[in-house]
Amino acid sequence: MEITTTELRRCDVVIVKGRIDAGTVKEFSQALNAITGAGRYQIVVDLKDVTYISSAGLSELIDTQKKCKQLKRGELVLAEISDRVEEVFDLAGLTPLFKVFANQTEAVGNF
Repeated sequence: MEITTTELRRCDVVIVKGRIDAGTVKEFSQALNAITGAGRYQIVVDLKDVTYISSAGLSELIDTQKKCKQLKRGELVLAEISDRVEEVFDLAGLTPLFKVFANQTEAVGNF
């Protein structure tokens, strides 16, 4: 898995490539925690190049979303979800928990 984070004026963008599973979720968690730990709670996670996401990865997204929304500080939104990952969100019933945007530009523009 490869993670790239970019700090923009209004939000942080996290681009993930590869698989988010039990072996890589710790690295994913550290990237998200580094952002929230710095007091930044407006996050775009780009999942365009994610081929698989496990329940551990879904759990990390939910936990980070809770942190961001706590005290109405911000929000975690998703951009460019691959069809395979979108299917996992639908099966798990998690789609209503996140705003999903067709591309990264729209997601950043949300903030």
